[in-house]
Amino acid sequence: MSHTMAALSAALPLVSGWSVHSLWMRRRIEDSRRDPLTGLWARDAFEERARKSLSQRCQRAVLVLDLNWFKQINDTFGHAAGDEVLRATGQRLAQWAADNSGVAGRLGGDEFTAIIPAYGIDNLRLDLSDLAERLAQPVEFEGRHIDVHASVGAALYWSGTGGLSTLLRRADEQMYKAKQSGGGWRIAHRLRIAPQMDTVNGRRAGRRGTSGEAA
Repeated sequence: MSHTMAALSAALPLVSGWSVHSLWMRRRIEDSRRDPLTGLWARDAFEERARKSLSQRCQRAVLVLDLNWFKQINDTFGHAAGDEVLRATGQRLAQWAADNSGVAGRLGGDEFTAIIPAYGIDNLRLDLSDLAERLAQPVEFEGRHIDVHASVGAALYWSGTGGLSTLLRRADEQMYKAKQSGGGWRIAHRLRIAPQMDTVNGRRAGRRGTSGEAA
């Protein structure tokens, strides 16, 4: 018995050391898959998680987000200020995605993405309005308040509407149209029976209070 106890006592530090090393390695691998500036998932890691989310066959909304006039921020306030705006945008998007049981990522530059569960078009409108409000808060940098303007495009996933690449492309198209209209958000969605419709800032394109063309 004494020999067994002695052997176990000698092995415990080794086992503990391997556990710590394994945990350290997992953290290093996870950190390498995250964007170092914002902490969001990098493109490959986000797409992996987004495809897993889509495989559950529940309705999802895929978003593409881009900052308006970001170059002017860099030119006016400097690249350090631009980095702070990117960092704040990433943090706000990450918190919004977490609040909606989703995942967020950074595609590169000032372009971001997210995927969240979608519980109907009306709920998605509310979620996007909430996101727009969060993103529009000024970012403080060295005693200055920098205004932030974003354009967001969203594409709804239904069975048969295509994979992640298609959804990202449709969301990107809507984001670009929103940007051309001065910002805000747009949704590209296809209902099961009705023809395709698009909304601008929560209203069907063409109605009073909207701008831009329907996709």
